[in-house]
Amino acid sequence: MQNVVRFLIKIIMRLISDITISGYENVPQSGGFIIAANHLGRLDSALLYYFIDRQDLIMPVAEKYKDHWLFRPLVLSVGGFFINRFDADLQAIREVLKRLKNGGVFVIAPEGTRSKTESLLQARPGVSYFASKTGMPILPVAITGTEDRSIVANLKKFKRSKIHISAGETFTLTPIKSSDDAGLLKATDEIMCRIGSMLPEKYRGYYAEHARLKELLGDS
Repeated sequence: MQNVVRFLIKIIMRLISDITISGYENVPQSGGFIIAANHLGRLDSALLYYFIDRQDLIMPVAEKYKDHWLFRPLVLSVGGFFINRFDADLQAIREVLKRLKNGGVFVIAPEGTRSKTESLLQARPGVSYFASKTGMPILPVAITGTEDRSIVANLKKFKRSKIHISAGETFTLTPIKSSDDAGLLKATDEIMCRIGSMLPEKYRGYYAEHARLKELLGDS
């Protein structure tokens, strides 16, 4: 079933969008790692299944879609699961850690939700927690062109949306205690600034003036 859904996703994405990819050589071809990506629109999850052709993606989906007539069967068919974004969902956390240690690829949007501003929001520390806990490499991924507003507008005009995916170099975090809020915040900022450095200026949002992002861009 998963192969059928992946095939359909690729067909649909090719019909409604023109997708370009840069940095694909940075994507690990085996072993476990974490994909940290910005979140612009509802197509982002499907786009990552288009981008990464592996059967062991770990894709948590917001609990609000758990009873949705379409999203629930789609999520379950590709091995995804639902997570409560607002409480400590211990069962989901254990599931992610187990599957990561078994060599899976954990896909997470550090912002925790789609950006209504169509630019980076302040991220939550969850991605830093998982990366530090497991020691897994992080692959920063920047997405442009999936804003719901523009996708819908283009569909109404029977026009394909131009979408771009950029993958940066992988990196790892030094161990951080879960109680070290400052350490988790600094690590989260590092992840988001790496994503921001691959985005056009208008998408950098909350991190636009961050010293680390300017350093990565060579502006300091």
